[in-house]
Amino acid sequence: MDQPGTAQRPDPAATPRDQEEESVHRALERYYRAGKPPWDTGVTPPELVTLVEGHDAVPPGRALELGCGTGTNAIYLARHGWEVAAVDLIDRAVDRARERAEAAGVTVRLLHGDATRLDELDVPGPFDLFFDLSCYCGIPPHRRDAYAAGLTQRAAPGARLLMFGYGPEPVGNPVPEVASWAAGVTADELHARFAGWELLDVTPGTNSVPTFWFTLRRDA
Repeated sequence: MDQPGTAQRPDPAATPRDQEEESVHRALERYYRAGKPPWDTGVTPPELVTLVEGHDAVPPGRALELGCGTGTNAIYLARHGWEVAAVDLIDRAVDRARERAEAAGVTVRLLHGDATRLDELDVPGPFDLFFDLSCYCGIPPHRRDAYAAGLTQRAAPGARLLMFGYGPEPVGNPVPEVASWAAGVTADELHARFAGWELLDVTPGTNSVPTFWFTLRRDA
């Protein structure tokens, strides 16, 4: 295993992004350049804490976080006995996550790359847990099947996916800075895209706009 906080850089010859993907990348870069993005709160959400520490907790195993930001939740999982790999599209987020993991004294395998192109990264799996805090809902819809396939190929039997996402933008609301972000994510979409998974739970979030926590389980 890599040393604590080791960050892997992608191959510069990796598959180029299309115009919509570039729009997403630029928008995320702006958030990190401006300071702390709104989704990167530095606090592990209680939904993940319940899954890891609750009455019916999932036993520690191998975890992959998609869109890890500055590493809050990857570090939390590592502290609770998980072997963790974590991916983010923004290099400055991965650099900060690396610093934080080293300061925390935990081993997290950090990778700068695209959650929809896991084959270009060294994350073969299998994984027992996938965690996604608003990564999927920010992915252009035409790349979401690739995301689902990447996780499915790397999922151990019975693996869990805990995902937080924004719902579709209500009709009449201003168009977001990235047009595809208006699509959000729904339970029906996850049913359609994640073949071989069972949608166990959908819980509304507590945000001022429609958000949801989705829990899926890979077929055994």
